Amino acid sequence: MQPRALRTIVMGSYPFPAWLEFAGSHLDQFGSADIAELIDDAVLVAIHDQVQAGLDVITDGEQTRLDFNLSFYGYIEGIELEGQSPRRYGPPAHDQRGRHAIRGQLAAPRGLGAVEEFKRLQRLAPPGPALKASVPGPYTLSGRLEPNGALPDRWAVAEALLPLVQHELIALVDAGCTEITVDEPSMSCYAWKEDTARMVDLFNRTVGPVVGRCRLATHLCFGNYKARAVAPRRYAPMFPNFLGMQVNEIHVEMASREFAEIEVIAQIAEVTDVAVGIIDVKNYYVETPEVVAERVRLCLRHAPAAKLAFAPDCGLSQTARWAARPKLANMVAGVQIVRDELGLD
Repeated sequence: MQPRALRTIVMGSYPFPAWLEFAGSHLDQFGSADIAELIDDAVLVAIHDQVQAGLDVITDGEQTRLDFNLSFYGYIEGIELEGQSPRRYGPPAHDQRGRHAIRGQLAAPRGLGAVEEFKRLQRLAPPGPALKASVPGPYTLSGRLEPNGALPDRWAVAEALLPLVQHELIALVDAGCTEITVDEPSMSCYAWKEDTARMVDLFNRTVGPVVGRCRLATHLCFGNYKARAVAPRRYAPMFPNFLGMQVNEIHVEMASREFAEIEVIAQIAEVTDVAVGIIDVKNYYVETPEVVAERVRLCLRHAPAAKLAFAPDCGLSQTARWAARPKLANMVAGVQIVRDELGLD
């Protein structure tokens, strides 16, 4: 059971400060010491905003990543980093990103970078909130790699990536990480047409060595690149099979979907804790504490307080910081309204 009823958490990513966006496009003008300082400062900004909001669980904001997963490919040997994108102009979508060709055996002798990120977070974070790391799962990571003769389809590529992700999870726990989310949005996006039992088996074999060694969660959403979803936004195809995932918490996207299928959280709560996305990261409407409180009350009609946590629908990297800050603060304030009503504190 989660440490606190109605916990407030985040998925992982947070907006880059404007100066970091600028610096990232001009790294050739900085020395190595300058870059190290930039990174620490950016993580401190993300920590500050989360702590000021009053979250129970914080991350490093994934300030050293490109999106939540794209930078991981830079750590993987045996691939040729992306070539020409199929489409370069027009409305933003995933087909404007190229895929990486597989040229040899996949390996990550330096790890995938998440352990270094977590150690930085440990060093910079103040006492109080729990510290979480997020790692994309092998099925999601496989989506940007082009199958070849040795790895003829997405499943084969995911199997080749499994030990790389598994090693990263073990290393995170060994580094003292007590909360890990394995992001598998691609499983959510393709559950409607793929074998969900096979997905669950892949996931459980990936996390097997760290089950029971940390608080383990998974994040299931429908894509958020440039606020664009990439699949039918329905959880029904995933359940009941996804209830077999060996996790302590399943996070579902609800706010941007106007709380359609809210009843699914009752199913999840029978098996494990459920984190509900009650802040819409695709919308620049800033939810008030009163609106958040009403959404929390809605969730309580389907699941008990002890099994519920609350978060934005997804990571906040695609949301401007001016909106992300009040959205987080109002989320915490709204949850606190209901905590007070229930006498939980």
